[in-house]
Amino acid sequence: MNLRFVEAFYWVASLKSISRAADKLFLTQSAMSSRISTLEDELGVLLLDRRDKQFKLTAAGARFLVYAHKLLELQREVKAEMGSGAPLAVSMRIGAIESVLHSWLIPWLEKLRSDQPGLELELTVETTPILIDQIQRGTLDLVFAVLPASADGVRNHALPPMEMAFVGHPALHKKRKYRLDELAEMELLTFQKGSQPHVTLLDLFRQHKMEPKRVHAISSISAMVQLVQGGFGVALLPRVAVQRLTGFASLKLLSCDARLQSLPIHASYRTAPTSQTVETVVKSAIAFVEGASNAPKRGFKGKP
Repeated sequence: MNLRFVEAFYWVASLKSISRAADKLFLTQSAMSSRISTLEDELGVLLLDRRDKQFKLTAAGARFLVYAHKLLELQREVKAEMGSGAPLAVSMRIGAIESVLHSWLIPWLEKLRSDQPGLELELTVETTPILIDQIQRGTLDLVFAVLPASADGVRNHALPPMEMAFVGHPALHKKRKYRLDELAEMELLTFQKGSQPHVTLLDLFRQHKMEPKRVHAISSISAMVQLVQGGFGVALLPRVAVQRLTGFASLKLLSCDARLQSLPIHASYRTAPTSQTVETVVKSAIAFVEGASNAPKRGFKGKP
């Protein structure tokens, strides 16, 4: 039995799509279909129910999926036991929201590259809904987003949340501490409508029976920073993300009398029975982020 054909069936069943499984394994759809058909001929049973447009395994396909997982795990164990231990070139598709990109993603990727020199990365920066859709469809292996993904074969791990802060221009915002009603009268900037920071910012004012004068929805952190530096308004941003951006001498953290909700971050990922790469990368990210969150807080230029 050709284990490449078994792997093809495993991913078709896991992703519930021949086309998505073909993309995962860098095959054409015709090649993927051919592998499944050949495997069915060898087993003497149909694995996929092709009678309607909705993806469905046959009863035999559901039973064989259990064996396929065991076969591929056994293959991985044999390779690990009998192999030379030399690092392999492995492609890893990672997605992240912009807050993660500007916070700890780059230094973590630098460390990961040092620890795993054979790792080839594909990086996607998108919003949480798009990242969740992509991990569910199998077009990404690991994503860092605000919400966890829910899908068969997808695991989730909550990472330390990001502290949020109001950021303004030091020449325009000279007070040591601002009341929430004072901030409500300013031009406020945060992430796109419907995002967790946008929703929680509006909820914060509503809880205090206030209505902000104007809230601008900006999808880019760097754009928000440049707007604040130009005196446009006050932005609600992850504190660590602002600290890492260059040229933040014209920024100032604004102390506020209201408690700001932190930004939750989740790692969602798909494991593969043929490789431990994803698990290794996830463990590396968890250790890096948790270590960084426990490190002493750095100061912030422009803070009074």
